[in-house]
Amino acid sequence: MNRVFDKLKAIDFLSQNKLIFLLFLLIFILFIIGEILARGFLKLDHIYTILRTTSFLGIVSIGQTLVILTGGIDLSVGPLITMGNVFTCMLINGIDANTFWAILVVIFLGMIFGCFSGLFVSYLRISPLVITLVTGSIVTGITLIFSHGAPKGLASPVLRFIGVGRLFDIFPVIIVVWIILSCLTILLLNFSVFGRKIYYIGANEKTALMSGIRVHLLKTIVYSISGGAAALTGSLMAGYTRTAFLGIGDEYTMWSIATVVIGGTSITGGKGGYLGTIAGAILFILLESILTIVKIPEAGRRIANGAIILILINIYFKQ
Repeated sequence: MNRVFDKLKAIDFLSQNKLIFLLFLLIFILFIIGEILARGFLKLDHIYTILRTTSFLGIVSIGQTLVILTGGIDLSVGPLITMGNVFTCMLINGIDANTFWAILVVIFLGMIFGCFSGLFVSYLRISPLVITLVTGSIVTGITLIFSHGAPKGLASPVLRFIGVGRLFDIFPVIIVVWIILSCLTILLLNFSVFGRKIYYIGANEKTALMSGIRVHLLKTIVYSISGGAAALTGSLMAGYTRTAFLGIGDEYTMWSIATVVIGGTSITGGKGGYLGTIAGAILFILLESILTIVKIPEAGRRIANGAIILILINIYFKQ
């Protein structure tokens, strides 16, 4: 069975690379278009700005990628980002010494809520759409209760350095964090037993269960990772915004799903990977930047984003 899987994985890898090549080619073309529309678009500082914004989307999309690969979906990531953002500022309150443990606490809370969704999806067979929507609603309520509708606290100087600072005054720290997490995710999916089992589950859950894979446990872990990644994203965004904002993660639910799908991961699971998600995240933020430059209104930007996603999905399924 392993030999068959390896052969299918190799074929899928070649097919996936075609899409990834297309995505990075499109990214290159969009950068050129951006420079034509606005001088300075290709300046290093502006590229860093785009990648810094992309980093937050890329980090939350780590969990979304894993969940979708199992054939699920996580609609709670937006509220979890907001919770992470609000709780991080409240716990740190501008003090460097509080930074590390505050982020750990927030990640742990995110994983608890993710685990909650995973248990219901795995063991009680409740639709991921339903239970993650419920989880998101619960998280939003808890965030409002603890913040009293008016978040307080500030990010510490250390967290500010992570959010907006640069290593050696050159390379943005948040991008380095994203690169490290991206490498770990790619290694996990492509070179570990855990990653292989995720693909097994997404390809055929019943077959995976019959082959001895602990499907329920693995799916619960995947949702826990998604919750932790979302909460971490909110914490890191606190370093970027300095203070907390209610609703800061609202748009990231659909953005993360769109990013994963744009990257070529099948919405039905078992096919795709995080490298495509990276390209999808850059493409999504780059497109938003260009549409903003040409002063397209919000309604027009949403229509354009939807059209791009539809075109890329159509190309992907025809490969």
